[in-house]
Amino acid sequence: MANLTFLGATGQVTGSCYLVETNTHRILLDCGLFQGSKATEKQNEANFPFDPASIDAVVLSHAHLDHCGRLPKLVKEGFNGSVFLTTASYPLLDLMLRDAAHLQLKDTEWENKRRERAGKELLEPLYELKDVEALLKLRKPVAYGKKTQILSDIEVTFHEAGHILGSSIVELTIKDQEKIKTLVFSGDLGNPKSPLLRDAEIITQADVLLLESTYGDRDHKPLENTLVELRETLAEAAATCGNVIIPAFAVGRSQDLVYWLGKLQRQGGLPQRQIFLDSPMAISASKIYAEHSHLFNSDDPEFIKIAPKGWQHWLQGLIYSETAEQSMAINRIAGGAIIIAGSGMCNGGRIRHHLKYNLWRHNAHVVIAGYQAEGTLGRILVDGKKKFLKILGSEVNVSAKIHTLGALSAHADQSQLLQWASHFNAPKPRLFLVHGEKTASLSLQTCFKRRDWAAQIPGVGERIAF
Repeated sequence: MANLTFLGATGQVTGSCYLVETNTHRILLDCGLFQGSKATEKQNEANFPFDPASIDAVVLSHAHLDHCGRLPKLVKEGFNGSVFLTTASYPLLDLMLRDAAHLQLKDTEWENKRRERAGKELLEPLYELKDVEALLKLRKPVAYGKKTQILSDIEVTFHEAGHILGSSIVELTIKDQEKIKTLVFSGDLGNPKSPLLRDAEIITQADVLLLESTYGDRDHKPLENTLVELRETLAEAAATCGNVIIPAFAVGRSQDLVYWLGKLQRQGGLPQRQIFLDSPMAISASKIYAEHSHLFNSDDPEFIKIAPKGWQHWLQGLIYSETAEQSMAINRIAGGAIIIAGSGMCNGGRIRHHLKYNLWRHNAHVVIAGYQAEGTLGRILVDGKKKFLKILGSEVNVSAKIHTLGALSAHADQSQLLQWASHFNAPKPRLFLVHGEKTASLSLQTCFKRRDWAAQIPGVGERIAF
């Protein structure tokens, strides 16, 4: 008998974390940060509802922070097992967690200055660089498709998920005496329209299935329509000498955007001559992507030939902005530039500076190309708030045009999720919908009900036996 406890990304998108217990071992599937509103992020400070030292291993689906961002905290509080992840996730995890530790320290230092002036108790960062260093020593890379014994009674196989480089569908095989049970965790399933990555691998057999539901309540716009809209937005911005601001996740979305801009450039649809990638992490991630171009799909032979040389060979006019001084200099550009910066949900990073300097401009355009969690500045912009936005201590009115390009999402939409899940053989696995806001999960649950497949939406802390 094995048990599964849902500890995060249940009823919300972030904080992915699931505890699997057998008769002899305990492992975690993911250990991610909660991201969004202040109340949501407050959950990161809570004690784990288990003893971290009792966890024998972690199996990581991919290197986005909402899936891996609490791993150093896990080590800080006693975990010393192995972290199994795909070969391409190995360098990305290093990149993501070092940056996360830097931001933790910076944010804590800023908050403590405010608290000290007010005579309040000082805070400790969630974790420090030494905790990241300790965690990184525990990494065990595993190739896609290679069944690997991670503990005496548990085997793991990683399958391509098509979400970001190295992302995986996790298949756990659990042995209990003579019985064998299979748990499949979709991780984040990619959009089959991804320009770079291969489609999510089809899985046909499982006893238990954890399925993400980020876009469980909608389908993306057709890709062709989205690219037309992007092309028209770029043309309008150029005609009125406005800037185009694109919030983007450093890993995945930034690389997709650079690809599409290079494609438009080749088709004569990119009038801008200056395209700034204003994110040291996105620049480093782009180099890792180029080093792993053998994992790309073969849809665009011209790109595949150029990809190993680097992104600046693909997109003419691409400028890497690495230092704070270079980033600040961009804010002096009143128009004619494309600025790609993080964070992807606008809740931190350099993008907030660019929004502060551009949102009030009538000729500026903001292109939202990814999921925006509740409580984030990106979500507030998508929801249409125009007045009295507080950004970096300044009150800003929104005069810029806000565009939402859903087809560029790195997540599968409702129809794509249903299509992927439809390949499971009868008897269908017990199905649990995770990694989605409640409305999205409920909508997807209804879709499965129409297909005579009962889907459960677990609560935080809910425990099942299988």
